[in-house]
Amino acid sequence: MKTFMAKPQTVESKWYVVDATNMPLGRLASQVASILKGKNKPEYTPHVDTGDHVIVINSDKLVLTGNKLKDKKHYRHTGFVGGLKEVGYDELMRTKSDEVVYLAVKGMLPKNTLGRKMIKKLKVYKDANHNHEAQKPEQITLKGVR
Repeated sequence: MKTFMAKPQTVESKWYVVDATNMPLGRLASQVASILKGKNKPEYTPHVDTGDHVIVINSDKLVLTGNKLKDKKHYRHTGFVGGLKEVGYDELMRTKSDEVVYLAVKGMLPKNTLGRKMIKKLKVYKDANHNHEAQKPEQITLKGVR
């Protein structure tokens, strides 16, 4: 019996909608990253992008467990000397909750060209409105809703 290897030309990707209401950030990010990689499919191949498109809605209603909301910080560097900037997650959740989900999922994907291709299939929205009805996305429920 030969081992099956998926080819990029034959991979078909579907569209899924995930509601982030009352979902812990880490559980949401790990399960979305798994769908983007394609690990939920039987034809998963590590060196081929077999993943699906994911739309995350209601990122404002996401839950951070423990003291992460006030203690956790996001760091970035401007590229100039002394340009390290830090922002608390309480401020990020108020202003850019969609970026919080994006960064969490991006951190769980491979750090190579394949990972950069996978993250482009993630769309995150703060509320329940999205403009992808033409793709006919399926509603999917993830494990771990509080």
